[in-house]
Amino acid sequence: MNQQATLHRWDDMPLEKVKDGLDRRIITGERMMITHVYLEKDCEVPWHAHDNEQLTYVLRGALQFWLGPGGEQEVIVHEGEVLVIPSRLPHKAVALKDTLDVDIFCPPRQDWLDGTDAYLR
Repeated sequence: MNQQATLHRWDDMPLEKVKDGLDRRIITGERMMITHVYLEKDCEVPWHAHDNEQLTYVLRGALQFWLGPGGEQEVIVHEGEVLVIPSRLPHKAVALKDTLDVDIFCPPRQDWLDGTDAYLR
């Protein structure tokens, strides 16, 4: 089997406008996906859940999350912090400031790759 590493630069990746106040860049491998998600202050990511495990690492800004079926767990993720979201855990988020976060998914989010993530648009 011939395997080859691939180098990417964030600035070279296409910037996708998902909706007003929310843009993203995606890099994907066979079994993992890493994204830059750009959220303007007060941008909301609505309630959703997915089979993919998720790591959210805030580089700039802050995100408030509500997690669990009734939103019983509230967490604010600040710069330099990482939130681990288990598979199938319902969650939503709001940007408390203009925010850049790195989301890592395993496996890759097929709905993000093929544009069927209607909950977000």
